[in-house]
Amino acid sequence: MSARIEIDLDAFRHNVRTLAALAAPARTMLAVKADGYGHGMLPIARASLESGADSLAVLDVPAALAIRAAGIDAQVFAWLHGKETDFRAGIEAGVDLGVSSLTELRRIADAGVASVHLKIDTGLHRNGASPEDWPELVRATLDLQEAGRVRLAGLWSHLADASPDDDAAALAEFRAAIAVAAGIGVPMAGPDRPLLHLAASSAGIRMPAARFDLVRFGIAAYGVSPFDDVDARGLGMRAPMTVTAEIVRLHGDYAVLGIGSADGLPPTATPDAPSGQGAEVLLGDRRAGVFVIHVDETFVGATRHDQVGDVAVIYGPGDHGEPTAEDWARWAATIGDEILARASTRIPRVYLNE
Repeated sequence: MSARIEIDLDAFRHNVRTLAALAAPARTMLAVKADGYGHGMLPIARASLESGADSLAVLDVPAALAIRAAGIDAQVFAWLHGKETDFRAGIEAGVDLGVSSLTELRRIADAGVASVHLKIDTGLHRNGASPEDWPELVRATLDLQEAGRVRLAGLWSHLADASPDDDAAALAEFRAAIAVAAGIGVPMAGPDRPLLHLAASSAGIRMPAARFDLVRFGIAAYGVSPFDDVDARGLGMRAPMTVTAEIVRLHGDYAVLGIGSADGLPPTATPDAPSGQGAEVLLGDRRAGVFVIHVDETFVGATRHDQVGDVAVIYGPGDHGEPTAEDWARWAATIGDEILARASTRIPRVYLNE
């Protein structure tokens, strides 16, 4: 394989420490979904807990079970469930479960005594109870808790991060939902008080009022800014992932790299890209323009000095003039999360500073 991915775990640890210090006294929950945004879920989970995270967030129960199977016993939160979700396995593994509806709550209670986090939809519309259904969900949870069938561990939501005004409105909705829950009988003080959590990377950095008891940091910890007006380096973050590929052949004026769309490169990041600018790679001491991205190969501009076996940096931290994942996101008119998460598992990963 001519392509390679290096993950600098020290860079990742630096990001987690920085974000955890910013969020304090709120706790830090680190999102390791999408295979740790392409970095590898288990090494990233361990590095998170080594450097300031108190808990981990994953998308679903199978991912949480993989964390438990690796011997990681920290709090793990899984929040997106389907009809076939094995709640019993999650409960037996001590996984905290997000709950978005009365039907979901009853399925969980039938599977065992779970720690549940009730979700109110504050405008993202991904999942969560509507404001109309929220009181009934809270009452049912308190009834089941009284019967010893669940434990209410948290109240939470997602921000849409569409605009500061939208986030402010969502924060107000979350506060209103907390007030409703308190009015129904949920304790808001003492040892039985549920955790309150709303903010992810964006609000965790710029919206202190949204931090509550914990912040679910995600993409910022992976060296991608959640903002349009500042990049990750401007936030003091370091990109842990560096992707490289060798020249596998020379074809006229092109150097052909052994990496393509099957490895995660967006095929739209070419000279006719929606952004109006094609992607670039660092080849030797120069930026080489990307002309076409095939499934397994990428054609970039060549000079007479290029040779088969020369290594191009596709993206990395940007310390040596190479593009970053944020650059590729701009060229492909997408977000940095997608660039990182698309990194194919068929490319070998080498972990630095384990």
